[in-house]
Amino acid sequence: MSGGSDMGLGPVLYREYPIGVLGLMDDGQGLRRVFLRREDSAPGAPEGETPLTLQAAAELEEYFAGRRQAFTVPLSPRGTDFQQAVWEALRAIPYGETRTYGEIAAAVGRPKAARAVGMANHDNPLLIFTPCHRVVGKGGALTGFACGLEVKGWLLALEGAGEADPAARSLGRLRR
Repeated sequence: MSGGSDMGLGPVLYREYPIGVLGLMDDGQGLRRVFLRREDSAPGAPEGETPLTLQAAAELEEYFAGRRQAFTVPLSPRGTDFQQAVWEALRAIPYGETRTYGEIAAAVGRPKAARAVGMANHDNPLLIFTPCHRVVGKGGALTGFACGLEVKGWLLALEGAGEADPAARSLGRLRR
């Protein structure tokens, strides 16, 4: 979930959530990156907080507590025109619902571009805020999620869009 260059980004704010430690970064205009910190990741940007990352962190707390279904923090993702169109379509998926890669491809005017939609999802720089976890394969199959399918299933279950995989429920870090 790269989302392009980190040039011009402020410090990273790390916070613990039920799915793990998330890093939040902004560019002064909006939230630019939200990512799951891996245990083996090398140190990157300096740690700190900004008004935008604090707002995003508070909204995530509410989301994980089941008290927020939509986000209001300004977003500032960077990507190609196609990626931007896909990410906008993802943000239009209502809380608690899913769409297939093919449905998103059709929504952005490229009905045969389901694989390209999958790649745009993979490059989504704003985990949860641009809800790529709401995109499923044909027939509702959980497919392709950078944080793992158990996290994807857990997020969908949190939103009431499906049952989490039993393995996700058994993971100690995935709890409501």
